[in-house]
Amino acid sequence: MASTNNLKFYIFLAFVAIILANVLKSGLFPINNDIKRTLGYPENSLLNFTELSGRYGYLSEEHTLVTEDGYILTIFRINGKQCAGKLKKPPVVLMHGLLLSSDLWLDAGPDAGLAYLISDACYDLWVGNQRGNYYSRRHVRLNPDKDEEFWQFSADEIGLYDIPATIDYVLNTTGEEKLNYIGYSQGAGTFLIMCSERPGYCDKVNILIALAPATRLTNTKSVLAQSILGGAQQLEGLLAAIGIYEALPKGALNQELLAFVCKFSATSEFICGNLIATLDSSHPGSISKETIKISFGHSPAGTSVRTLARYGQALSSDKFQKYDYGKPRNLDIYGEEKPPSYNLSTVTIPFVTLYGKNDNLVATEDVLWLIKELPNVLEAVEVADPMWNHFDVPYSQFSKDLIFPKVNEYLQKYSIY
Repeated sequence: MASTNNLKFYIFLAFVAIILANVLKSGLFPINNDIKRTLGYPENSLLNFTELSGRYGYLSEEHTLVTEDGYILTIFRINGKQCAGKLKKPPVVLMHGLLLSSDLWLDAGPDAGLAYLISDACYDLWVGNQRGNYYSRRHVRLNPDKDEEFWQFSADEIGLYDIPATIDYVLNTTGEEKLNYIGYSQGAGTFLIMCSERPGYCDKVNILIALAPATRLTNTKSVLAQSILGGAQQLEGLLAAIGIYEALPKGALNQELLAFVCKFSATSEFICGNLIATLDSSHPGSISKETIKISFGHSPAGTSVRTLARYGQALSSDKFQKYDYGKPRNLDIYGEEKPPSYNLSTVTIPFVTLYGKNDNLVATEDVLWLIKELPNVLEAVEVADPMWNHFDVPYSQFSKDLIFPKVNEYLQKYSIY
């Protein structure tokens, strides 16, 4: 862990960043895409999921679904260019991680982005979005710009409501009884939450393929991540007192500034590549300059301060547990002083995980801990490249060789041609 003085400094910076992301919203932000084009932003960084996939000849559809607690989520269906009339069954759901969106699966381009690779293999691919990012920042009655209640969620509620709603929507739309699920980081952790809280939903899934699954974060090595998440935990009450509940939304000053800086070839790798390396770890040459430019046009994608705070709590816990409200509210909500742990023994479906030895966000030790807790682990694969880290999963130009073959192997085992 970082020294106390360093952590205090980084926590202060995290606090300033969240303040800037919320207070400095104005008519200047987000910058109009037409203006960005005149300034030379990469075109792919300005496009949404359907526009970007369509640019490369892929057929995609935008769908909306509503969770039991009223959040309106956007989900995309994408089919490969040569797959008309020959899609495999059952459907596949691909879910993003913290502060990201469905766009991350396209940012590395058709030769490396997992959404392209999976759909090109003719799977019926559905790419989800979790509440709070820019694709899912709506509610049937709450206004995210006015109602603090909209932001009173963390990964707990995402697992309890968003993942089940996504599964139900895909199955109801396709008429299938089961699907295959691929979750990255928070996208895997929230699936495990669902299985613990709503175990019947695990029966609707054939297999969980977990890419760098985020559950407990006891051994997270990234000082910057410790600072952002720990800062959110310590400052959540103060931020709430000044009316800030949303964290790092797309279109806010800090995201727009990063997108601007990262668009220049001279600074994209030196500044933005180094930022990725500082947040995670260094892996020279893995993420191309072009992918770096595009990805910062789509991220950070936004979430709640509470979600960050919950992960801040996870840094100092050796369990995979629910959000800690403090003793009085824990008693009211959970019936006990401490937040309960999730029951991972309920995750009885086949489980496969891929993880990187150089991942400073979801450490190998925490992945190995998770494996021991689950009853039906088919395989745990350490990616062959010893430099493989957390952000390599969606962004690396080598995903086609290092990630996709194993994903495809297990999708084939649980698919009908």
